[in-house]
Amino acid sequence: MYYLGIDLGGTNIAAGIVDENSKILLKGSVPTMANRDGKLIIKDMAELCKKLVSDMGLTIDDIEYAGIATPGTANSDTGVVEYANNLPFVNFPIADLLKEYLGVKKVYIENDANAAAKAEAIAGAARGAKYSVMITLGTGLGGGIVIDGKVYSGFNHA
Repeated sequence: MYYLGIDLGGTNIAAGIVDENSKILLKGSVPTMANRDGKLIIKDMAELCKKLVSDMGLTIDDIEYAGIATPGTANSDTGVVEYANNLPFVNFPIADLLKEYLGVKKVYIENDANAAAKAEAIAGAARGAKYSVMITLGTGLGGGIVIDGKVYSGFNHA
């Protein structure tokens, strides 16, 4: 099984193909150019993912799902970024748009700091720990908390 992991940042969009063991098989990035229409950002994200899939000798049908780590208030239940202060996203249907542009079966979203915390708990420095805290520093500053093996999203996904 193969999965697409996408880190949407204010400066760059990074993506990678991973296997069921969380091993990164191939990765790439493109500039975000965050001051333009959000749909153009997602189109670039889809094109990057298509290139990686092609470079691996796969098709989109080989991808089980894609996950987007996004800045801002990410409603993982609806796939909507409710607000991001460094991207043009207000009630922005990021998951549906990527599904449309990429053709992947399922797209999940999570706040980028929460996604980093979960990734460390699954495959990184906090692997095996039931409780952990992650601080992120990039274009912005964030943090994520894992309690009893689950990301704590706080009030209203914020």
